[in-house]
Amino acid sequence: MNRALSCCPVCSTSLYVSELACGSCGTRISGAFAGCGFCRLSLDQMQFVQIFLSQRGNLSGVGGELGISYPTVAKRLDAVLSVLDLNGSNSEPQPDRQLEAERLQILEQLDRGEITAEEATRRLKDL
Repeated sequence: MNRALSCCPVCSTSLYVSELACGSCGTRISGAFAGCGFCRLSLDQMQFVQIFLSQRGNLSGVGGELGISYPTVAKRLDAVLSVLDLNGSNSEPQPDRQLEAERLQILEQLDRGEITAEEATRRLKDL
């Protein structure tokens, strides 16, 4: 099964679930349903959260497992908190926060040598 999108590919605002279906009997329920906050995380951010939890929140341990510096771990944690809107506000995450988290992820991939400068430039332009 494919991973659900969390942001509109056209305007970058948050998407919501509008239909639920039972795979067994085929029952369908339509409406506007709140999505899972964790579903807004990128795959890299989900991996980070799993490692963060396995290290019981120890940022140095996370850095050691991922091979990244403490400040980079702290920035990634800040990005996750921003996407989950756990940085002090109780409102829906703003599209700008989501975009900033995606920009940070691209720059970190470039820094780790996982993508080329050209690929990073292309992805940043596509945001």
